[in-house]
Amino acid sequence: MKLISRSCFLIVLFISCNKDQTNNNSTGVIDYKQKMREFVIGISQYSKAINPNFNIIPQNGIELVSSSGDNPASPHTAYLSAIDANGQEDLIYGYNTDDQLTPFDTTAYLKNFLNLSKNANKKILVIDYCFTHSKMDSSYLLNNNSGYISFAADKRQLNDIPNYPAPIYQENNSTITSILQAKNFLYLINLSNYSTKADFIKAVTATNYDLLITDLFFNDGTAFTAAEINQLKNKANGGKRLVVSYMSIGEAENYRYYWQSNWKTNNPVWLDAENPNWQGNFEVKYWYPEWQNIIYGNDNSYLKKIINAGFDGAYLDIIDAFKFYESK
Repeated sequence: MKLISRSCFLIVLFISCNKDQTNNNSTGVIDYKQKMREFVIGISQYSKAINPNFNIIPQNGIELVSSSGDNPASPHTAYLSAIDANGQEDLIYGYNTDDQLTPFDTTAYLKNFLNLSKNANKKILVIDYCFTHSKMDSSYLLNNNSGYISFAADKRQLNDIPNYPAPIYQENNSTITSILQAKNFLYLINLSNYSTKADFIKAVTATNYDLLITDLFFNDGTAFTAAEINQLKNKANGGKRLVVSYMSIGEAENYRYYWQSNWKTNNPVWLDAENPNWQGNFEVKYWYPEWQNIIYGNDNSYLKKIINAGFDGAYLDIIDAFKFYESK
């Protein structure tokens, strides 16, 4: 999660990534987009071998759906086959400033890639950051007209359930068994406003969202249990929703269970600079096996904990980490 969208700033460091020869291509230069595609594909293959219905949803970095990475004319078939949906922040509102329209050319650029994915039968989930009611209405309408489902987040911290609109956009009492059936979603990954897990579960189950994106861990660091996730799947009107877990794969977070205190003075080779816009979040050389082993592929991995807790999928953030390394 980012208080300032990654697409709104460019980080430049004076450390040449070309010195890093790990997994280079034949020219000696790392293809950072392809390394992220391979990472996501590996995550998908691992999770779907355990649960074929497990959903993989990358957020941002939408250029990866194209084989060229910068031209939406040709789909990247292997990558698209590995994912079930795409998340996109700031499409209509919030790219430069919350509650302000995203520049038209930026929206048009992103939609070209989003539509490439949509045409491959992938669900498109848009998060617009706006709080004026008329702009929230506009966000829902414009995204729906494009064939996307959306969430108008009235706080970029993603720490509340908006009280507008009421009822929620395209509310329904269906039981959702596939992400393609979802007509709306709630993105609530900062649980600091809830004193207990029970309070959080009560708040969510009082809503009728088709899909919930939340965190594996509560404020106290304890993971949600399978029984608690099963509770979260209940809509207030008797329907059922999907529950998906947020997981950052392009940055390491020093408040996660995997963080080791000695990394501050003795960084692993794959751990990079702290994100100046989000304290405690560190860039990672995501193509390194040591980082990927933390994320997936074994019983102690982050992804396995998500699967064991009974989530219906993983929402993968910082997919656009390739931009950080391409800029160096």
